[in-house]
Amino acid sequence: MNHPESYRGQQVVVLGLAKSGVQVAKVLDRAGAKVTVNDKKEREQCPEASELEALGISVVCGGHPDDLIHEGVKLVVKNPGIPYQAPPVQQALSLGIEVVTEVEVAYHLCAAPMIGITGSNGKTTTTTWVGKMLEHAGLKPIVAGNIGTPLSEAAEQATADNWMVVELSSFQLKGTVHFRPRIASLLNVTETHLDYHGDMDDYVASKAKIFANQLPDDVAVLNWDDPVCRELVPYIKSRLLPFSMTEKLEVGVYADPPYVDGEEDDVKRQVVYADGQGNHHIVIDVENIGIPGQFNVGNALAAVAIAVAAGADPAVLDVPLSEFKAVEHRLEYVLEHNGAKYYNNSKATNSKATVMALNSFKDPVVLIAGGLDRGSDMMELLPLFQERVKAVVALGETREKIAKVAELAGLKQIKVVDNEDDAAQTLTAAVQEASRLAAPGDVVLLSPACASWDMFASYEERGRIFKEAAHNL
Repeated sequence: MNHPESYRGQQVVVLGLAKSGVQVAKVLDRAGAKVTVNDKKEREQCPEASELEALGISVVCGGHPDDLIHEGVKLVVKNPGIPYQAPPVQQALSLGIEVVTEVEVAYHLCAAPMIGITGSNGKTTTTTWVGKMLEHAGLKPIVAGNIGTPLSEAAEQATADNWMVVELSSFQLKGTVHFRPRIASLLNVTETHLDYHGDMDDYVASKAKIFANQLPDDVAVLNWDDPVCRELVPYIKSRLLPFSMTEKLEVGVYADPPYVDGEEDDVKRQVVYADGQGNHHIVIDVENIGIPGQFNVGNALAAVAIAVAAGADPAVLDVPLSEFKAVEHRLEYVLEHNGAKYYNNSKATNSKATVMALNSFKDPVVLIAGGLDRGSDMMELLPLFQERVKAVVALGETREKIAKVAELAGLKQIKVVDNEDDAAQTLTAAVQEASRLAAPGDVVLLSPACASWDMFASYEERGRIFKEAAHNL
């Protein structure tokens, strides 16, 4: 157990009335803190306010009052999406008040050891998979965080017999101070969220905080093939358990034989755990893994390493590896229509994720892509457009950029769906265009390579509309 008593009697300000903000306010109130919740939205846009006030929690809506942050405040807990430039955050920092995210609070309240999983791509799949593996191994996992149950709520309910398995974003990790996961995993690092972090240095530093407080008897699971992950090794104090697609390891989890650029996809491979004592345990044949795609082999390697670090017997992990199916919006099979298979990969919010998705298919792909413009030129997609894509349907703010890359790739079938007032109609029109371009045996893939916020409230909303449009064909 950490230190739940440390909040008793403290004045705490919670910024943001989203799901996690409401829950952390309740948890802090139960821990004896004097809680004020603040949201810049007007009161009528804050339906949760009445519920909190009924518990005796002070709620301030409609802006950030000048006297909200003062020297008597001991802690500010902010919604991860609130930028550090926001006035109340700046006020707190100038007064030397600690500003954290819900992760830090949950850590102090949680009796269970924590597994923290972060990375630019693959977090949700890996986190869900680890939960399935630990459950199968009888290790009583609780899966929480970005993935469903607010972390502070789950932490309050956990016991020392559980493992708390947590998906973590760079936004959440940036707001941690003492957070110490017993097992910490960094899956990969690619350029994303620079509109929030400002530059890659801040983004990488935020991701690296997952290892910052680990001790020698903790475990760091990281991607041995990712140069950014490798560069962090000298700063990690815990025991390394790497995973690799391209190297045989003496300690860690690897694919055997290793993946080689340009090699055929039909090579027979196995997932192998090397325990450092000279023993190499075959976990599963790669062809029996339950979800497609080379990048999902990487997610499987990471999940195996994490599960073994938590005490799972590698001999029992073949069942959850083979039975697991895709998480919603992550290379999710939707249906077959006129001989073409439709996949929802709305969670691909950067070009690297779309590259990985395209690499998962041997059949010709009709790609639906485009979304929020964060300044990327999308040229990372060019080789895959040449190798795997037969047609592109582009939409969103980046539609002209996507179409330009498709032209440079020599594609003849390029459709641009102009933004209309109704985002759902725009995406539905894109699905209809894609269905006209698809032939039997093709794949129609929504993999936007962009965030959704130019048109949709979330990637989940975008994915659900895609699936509905596909079913309505």
